[in-house]
Amino acid sequence: MTAPRGQARIDHAVTSGTFTLDGQTFPVDNNIWVVGDDAECVVIDAPHSVTDILAVVGGRTVKAILCTHAHDDHVRVAPELRDRTGAPILLHPDDKPLWQLAHSAHTWDRNVYDGYEITVAGTALRALHTPGHAPGAVCYFAPELGCVFTGDTLFQGGPGATGRSYSDEDLIKQSIRARLFALPEDTVVHTGHGADTTIGTERKLLGFGA
Repeated sequence: MTAPRGQARIDHAVTSGTFTLDGQTFPVDNNIWVVGDDAECVVIDAPHSVTDILAVVGGRTVKAILCTHAHDDHVRVAPELRDRTGAPILLHPDDKPLWQLAHSAHTWDRNVYDGYEITVAGTALRALHTPGHAPGAVCYFAPELGCVFTGDTLFQGGPGATGRSYSDEDLIKQSIRARLFALPEDTVVHTGHGADTTIGTERKLLGFGA
């Protein structure tokens, strides 16, 4: 699939690795999301394998590495990807404690706050701060593409996990209700793991309502 300069598309792949937190390690598959045209793109999260990510990027210029949060399965190869592409790493600063668990010798380049926008191939992605799964969790809403990239905040069938350090079940529900359920019902939800869903579908399914 191709998109000429100025016409954005979404490219996707799945990569496999592990997630480690609170002294436990689990195998996990992560989605790779790349948004852009034939000339430039942004990468949303940097899980497991730079080779897998660059296979999706192709020969395009990477404008930024957008981290939805700093769990190690979402940022593990971010510094290496930055070295390979020259692209800055963007992260909400509230996730500093999680980032330091994954990368004690590296830092990110730019802070992202609620409302931050980045434009790629003429398409804006807006950061929505959605704490709960992680304190600095953000989702990236692309209204022109009719989708939102939710990381581990919202999945098909419910919110992200909150049983580990730096997570809060009540807060993630509040974030989903206030920030994500305010989006149009037909907004496609591109998740950090697993299948897509829509805002309307999840609003109907989840017991804490709209």
